[in-house]
Amino acid sequence: MTWSEMQPLLEQACWDTLFMVGWSTLIAVLGGLPLGVLLVLTDKGGLLQNVVANKVIGQVVNVARSMPFIILMVALMGFTRSITGTTIGREAAIVPLAIGAIPFFARLVETAVREVDGGLVEAVQSMGGNTWTVVRKVLVPESLPSLIASTTTTIVALIGYSAMAGTVGAGGLGDIAIRYGYQRFETELMWITVAILAVVISLIQFAGDYAARSLHRRSGTAGPAPRLRLLKASTATSKTV
Repeated sequence: MTWSEMQPLLEQACWDTLFMVGWSTLIAVLGGLPLGVLLVLTDKGGLLQNVVANKVIGQVVNVARSMPFIILMVALMGFTRSITGTTIGREAAIVPLAIGAIPFFARLVETAVREVDGGLVEAVQSMGGNTWTVVRKVLVPESLPSLIASTTTTIVALIGYSAMAGTVGAGGLGDIAIRYGYQRFETELMWITVAILAVVISLIQFAGDYAARSLHRRSGTAGPAPRLRLLKASTATSKTV
C-alpha cells in the first residue's frame, strides 16, 4: 500500500479517534467528578457521612472498574443501540467508552480530593460555609492540579480503549491497525498507526503534566492564608447582602 493510499485512511482514523476520546472524556469528567466527590463526602467522617450510601456507590464503581472493556462493550450493545440506533461506528463507541471511564475517573477524583488539607475545610465551615461552599471553594480548587493529572490519565486510558473498540467496528486508529495491519498483513501501515498513537499519547501526557505543574506552582505561591482571607471576605459579603 502506497502513502497516497494510506494517508486518507490515517487522517480519517485520527479524526475518529479524537472524536471518540474527546466526547467520552467530557462525559467521564461530568459524571466522574461529582461521583468521586460524593464518595469522599459520604465516607466516614465526611460532610455528608452515610456509610450505607458510600458502600453502595463504592461497590458499583468497583464492579464497573473491574469489568474488561471488551466485555463491557458487548454487554452494553443493547443499551448502545437504544441510544445511538447502532452498535458500530464512532458514535456508538462513545457509549461504552464513557461508561467505562466514569468509574475510573471517579476513583482518581476521590484520591485527589482526599489529599486536600482538612484544616481548610474546617476553616470554611467555621466561617459559616455549607457543604456546597466547601466543595466549590475548597475541595475542587485545592485538588485541581491532581484533577488535571487524573484527567490526563483518563484520556490516555481512553485512547487505549478506543483502539480496542476498533476490533468491533468502532473506527479510529485501532480499526485501521486491525483491518489493514493484522487482517491484510499491511505491516507498514500498522507500525505507522502505532507511531501515531505513541506521539499523540506523549503530547497529551506532556500537556497534562505541564498544566498540572503550572497550577501546582500557582497555588503553592498563593498559599492557604490569602485563599482563606478571600473566602472570609466573600462569606462576609454574602451575609451582608
